[in-house]
Amino acid sequence: MTKPTGEPIKRPTDTFEEPTKPKRRQAPGKTIESRENQIIRLAYDLAEERIRRKTATSQEVTHFLKAGSIIAQLEKAKLDKENQLLQAKTEALKSQKRVEELYANALSAMRSYQGQEDNSDED
Repeated sequence: MTKPTGEPIKRPTDTFEEPTKPKRRQAPGKTIESRENQIIRLAYDLAEERIRRKTATSQEVTHFLKAGSIIAQLEKAKLDKENQLLQAKTEALKSQKRVEELYANALSAMRSYQGQEDNSDED
């Protein structure tokens, strides 16, 4: 398709024009984790730009296709639930230990009320 002047009409899907915005350089993170997260964000930005410009490798495209699949989403949800379960178990163990300490303190107090000596080893 051409314009009345004979020039081809560019469709929005034909080219990708990055909006011009000044990019500020971010200071490196203070911890390894924060620096790693910065690099990951930069890698995702680069991959997004390459996909939009249609210069991405097949491996890059495949990675994001797999990441967006229903199976990957279900696996992520499963891992999240397993993590929540482990946290709940950890909290239950801590709570159980606290209850045992309270029982031991209560028994010790009852013994002292009865006039019995405390047999625990307190140095």
